[in-house]
Amino acid sequence: MYYGLTAMKKESVAVVIISNGPGELTTWVNPVVDELNKINQSLFEDDKLDIILRLVLVPCPNATGKEFLVANSWNKFELITKPKSFWKLLINPHSFASWPKKGIVIFLGGDQFWSILLAKRLGYLNITYAEWISRWPQWTNEIAAMNRKVKELIPKKHKNKCQIIGDLMADIKFDSEVSLKNKEKNYIALLPGSKKAKLSVGIPFFLEIADLISKESKNINFIIPIAPTTNKDEYLFFLSEGNPISRYYSSKIKTIKNIKDSCFDYVIETSKNTKIYLIKKHPCYEILKECDLAITTVGANTAELAAITLPMLVVLPTQHLNMMNAWDGVFGVIGRISFINKLITFTIKNFYFKKKKFFAWPNIKAKRMIVPERIGNISPREIAREVLFLIKDSDQLKSITDNLHKERGDKGAAKKLASMIINLIKKL
Repeated sequence: MYYGLTAMKKESVAVVIISNGPGELTTWVNPVVDELNKINQSLFEDDKLDIILRLVLVPCPNATGKEFLVANSWNKFELITKPKSFWKLLINPHSFASWPKKGIVIFLGGDQFWSILLAKRLGYLNITYAEWISRWPQWTNEIAAMNRKVKELIPKKHKNKCQIIGDLMADIKFDSEVSLKNKEKNYIALLPGSKKAKLSVGIPFFLEIADLISKESKNINFIIPIAPTTNKDEYLFFLSEGNPISRYYSSKIKTIKNIKDSCFDYVIETSKNTKIYLIKKHPCYEILKECDLAITTVGANTAELAAITLPMLVVLPTQHLNMMNAWDGVFGVIGRISFINKLITFTIKNFYFKKKKFFAWPNIKAKRMIVPERIGNISPREIAREVLFLIKDSDQLKSITDNLHKERGDKGAAKKLASMIINLIKKL
């Protein structure tokens, strides 16, 4: 459960960080911890705080399962608990370790409510980093907002709890050795989804887009960041007869080969000789940042692409909704019942899609169309045609990038959040 437990001094203060997936750990938690230690070390000896750093990982559908090992390898935390232990920790925290009387719980990923629950259980104060919205301002002590829009959404009586600190993602240090761009080639990232329900449609649909684009232009390379919840074998399956949706598309995978001495791990070659490079590393923002455009399905990935200000075209083909027997979970079960399948499909198409104004995360939060969305009975050919137009329109791509940047926050957020933590500790 934990390692290296040291004897606590009288005035020890626990700083407990709540987080979940690989992206949050790398781009939020690690920089904040580094800044916190840096500020504490810079204080005069008598002013230095005896901080006990603890990391609580919470369940996350996009987790790789390696978050504990990654965080453990940093040697920055005195205690790390795994996602599967969260409820046990909440019920009986003393079964994991002794807890100082004073402490702060900081939300840096997952569900904001979990950090509030844990803070209440331990009798600690709470700081919430709000990237898009602060969901429980009445129950948190301080709010660190990404930008002014986040603060504006907070009820008036709780606004005094909020400080605008900027964008933790803006402090990402990209690997300077990775460079894909050259004068002759464009790079397009394909993000067909992370779960089986999306992949069953996304893989055949997106590979057909790639084939159609490649037929018109040989100056475009394609990359796919493999989601941590999937693997290369599923790409083969979803283009086989085992996936009933694949029969509607002509693109097939001819080979998948390993690549050595490259930032890519595999290369797919389609039956039409299109090459698509796969990356296992997650997150791989330094590679995505080098791309010119992303074609993505809806979901949390649209927020991540927005964070690195990568122009995107968001697509959601709805013509396969009646094939819910290919879906996961409860929809997969009830989708096998013909009557229910037709009812759900009718409801989604005629009510949900018509009522919902935006689907991409940056558009939802901005309440305007920042990145183009194509939702409905769309074909790979239509999307390929639009991509070829977009990739040649540098002014349009720059406009999307600029608008995405405006919706984010400023740099320096990690240092400001660390200062908030130090100042709140001093008030304990």
